[in-house]
Order: sequence, then structure tokens, then C-alpha cells
Amino acid sequence: MAPELFGTDGIRGTANAYPMTAEIALKVGQAAGRLHMRGDHRHTVVIGKDTRLSGYMLEPALAAGFIGIGMDVIFVGPMPTPAVAMLTRSLRADLGVMISASHNAFQDNGIKLFGPDGYKLSDEREREIEHLVSAGEAPALAPADELGRAKRLDDVEGRYIEFAKNTFPKGLRLDGLRIVIDCANGAAYKVAPSALWELGADVIRLGVSPDGFNINRDCGSTDTSQLCRSVVENGAHLGIALDGDADRVIVVDETGKVVDGDQLMALIATGWASSGRLAGGGIVATVMSNLGLERYLDSIGVALYRAQVGDRYVVEQMKERGCNVGGEQSGHIILADYNTTGDGLIASLEVLAAIVQDGRKASEICHLFEPLPQLLRNVRFSGEPPLETELVRDAVKDGEDRLSGSGRLLIRKSGTEPLIRVMAEGEDEALIASVVDDICNAVEQAGR
Repeated sequence: MAPELFGTDGIRGTANAYPMTAEIALKVGQAAGRLHMRGDHRHTVVIGKDTRLSGYMLEPALAAGFIGIGMDVIFVGPMPTPAVAMLTRSLRADLGVMISASHNAFQDNGIKLFGPDGYKLSDEREREIEHLVSAGEAPALAPADELGRAKRLDDVEGRYIEFAKNTFPKGLRLDGLRIVIDCANGAAYKVAPSALWELGADVIRLGVSPDGFNINRDCGSTDTSQLCRSVVENGAHLGIALDGDADRVIVVDETGKVVDGDQLMALIATGWASSGRLAGGGIVATVMSNLGLERYLDSIGVALYRAQVGDRYVVEQMKERGCNVGGEQSGHIILADYNTTGDGLIASLEVLAAIVQDGRKASEICHLFEPLPQLLRNVRFSGEPPLETELVRDAVKDGEDRLSGSGRLLIRKSGTEPLIRVMAEGEDEALIASVVDDICNAVEQAGR
């Protein structure tokens, strides 16, 4: 039996190896398209991608699957994931597809699917697609005169830029602000700097020369070292780092200090709560968010609800609780008043609006709490994840006992890579380092 196709963020893997092959992409297009044929109108799917070389292989394969079952295809080219979500809704499409492996290196790729409402597909719908793909049954192909058609959308970049700019408070401008933006040589390399410039900023651009291989390489939200240097060297007011598909953002203040997703959520929640905009009485974060965030929000009367890791699980809980702010420490920030998924550009515009309205420097408003010491290590594995072995279970139990009352421990399998993530946080930095080391050593031994 073939391994599962879907992880926490769609399908992901090494390009041209299962499951990221043209054959699987074709079958996913057929299966997803068939499940989203509704009514007697012309059915449409929006397909976007980032800048990876393998996008040239997966894009036509997916399109062939959709066209073969009678769905029209709208190509939008390299565009951020949140732009695909927005366009799926705006164009009244039946389905949206983003070809991207987000923050992963160029050799990986992925397929993210959005329903007609712009939200990522549910686990249940993904299982239906997976069943159709793995069943091996011949799909119900359209007759020759009912094949779908394909076209490219004119001025797609302008559509998204205007959408993002319209989230910025009316009457405010970025005139006088110098901003360094690192687009990770990814999907937002055109639209993000343009939006900032059109709002009045002096923009210094990094990571805007994609070549198919350099996405996320020594740049973007997973490596902010170049951005930190550039902010200080250029006397910039703020640095913005996006990832490969621009659904996450990390900020750097004017001193070169990194501001992660937890601090960004604290800033946005504070402003929205004080203006009466915050819905649901709190925000939704994940089990990875720092305990310092939870304590800070509690001090201002805002609840923190935790979801499992993955921005779509954050969104699901936001919908259940009626919240309009949520996100992840890694920089996925979901602002439900604007979009249905994490949007790095729109989140960064919220931070810039706070700086303009407050009049203080980023370093003075972006660090609202002192995070507790937190350590995360990743252990790569092959084959089955070694979490259920006695060696690992004993190490985890011992770590929990040692942290009892003074911290917390989280061990989980990554949903996007063959990694075991081991995280501990607490008051005692030496203790959490020792706990993490012991568990990682156990995982490594069990995986041999």
C-alpha cells in the first residue's frame, strides 16, 4: 500500500519522486476536480506556483488532470499562496491549487488545495482525494467536446497588490519609512516589494532574483542573517522576511533583532483588542507558541487558544471560536478579516500600520513580552518514525517528570518533512537543554 499522500499542509516531498511526480499530480488533478464538479456551470480551477524548477513539471501535469475531466484552468504563475486563496474566491472558482513546498529547499515541492471558499481542504476531503488516487480506478474522463480549456489571467499581480493595499488603514502612508524586504527568491518577489513601494516606502529588495534553485537558500524567513545585516547597514526602520510561498513572515526591527510570529500576534492582538476589533475574546496559536505569549495575553485580558501545528488547524479553531486573529510562532499569521490563510504581506502591513500610528520605533513596540527559554531540535529519520519505541517513550516520560511544574515538553512528527521535532520550554535553560538532548539521543538510537 502506498504511503499517505497528505500531510499537515497538503502533499509534499522531493520533486520527481513519490509523491511529487507528474503521474501523481495528474491523478490528483483528476480526483480533486471530479470531487469539485458541482452544478452545470463551466467548472474552473486556479493554479499558482512558486519559483521552483519542478513547478514546470507539476503545473502542466495538474492542468492535464483538470482539463481531462472537463475543468477549465486559470494559470496565475508565480504568486503567493494567499493570493491563490483570494483569487479562488474572487473568481468564483471551484478549486484553487498552489504548487509550493513553502519554506523547504528547491528540491522539494508540494500541492496545496483550496475549496471555493478559499479555505484549505479539510482532512475528510483530502482523504477522499487520496482514496481516488490510490484506488487505481479509471477516472470518469470528459468526452472530447467537453474538455476543459486553459488560459492565463491578465494583471494577476495587480489584483493581489490592490487587495493587499486595501487592508492598510485608509489615510495612512509609508512615506519616510525605509524597509528592507527579503522575498526568499520565491513567489512574492514581484508583488511584495511593489505593494510597499506603492504605499510610499523606500524599499530595499533582497531575494528577488529566482533562478529555480535558490528559493529559501540563505534567505527568507528561515535564514534572516542577511536581512538583519542589511537593516542595520541601511539604517532601515524595519526588515520583512517572507518564505518561499509568502504565507509566513518574520520581522526584523531597526536594531537587527528578529521578531517572530508570537511577538507579531501579540502586537496585532493588542492593537485590535484596544480598538474593539478583536473577535472571539482571544487569538488562536499552536502548541509551539511560547508560554510568554500566553502570559502576556492573559495580562491584557485576551485568551490564547492552542491548536495543533499547521495553519489550517489554526484556521479551523478560529472559525469554531469566532476569532479573527491566529497564527504560528514560525510566522504564519492569519487575519480572518482579510484572508482565509496565512498572508505574510498583509501581516507585515499590520505591523507597519502599528509603527506609523504609534510613532515609535519597531524595537519599542514589537517586543511586548519576554519569551521563556525554548529549545527546538529536529531529528531526521528514515522509514517509520521511531516515536513508539520503549527507548523513546522512557526518555519522554523522564523529560516530562523533570519539567513537571516548571515547563512543558512537545514531541511530534513533522507533517511536511521526515523529521521528529523535540521542543521544551521552561524557566531553567540548562534543564530544557538537557531534556531535549536526552530525547533527541533516544530518537537517534531508536531510528538506527
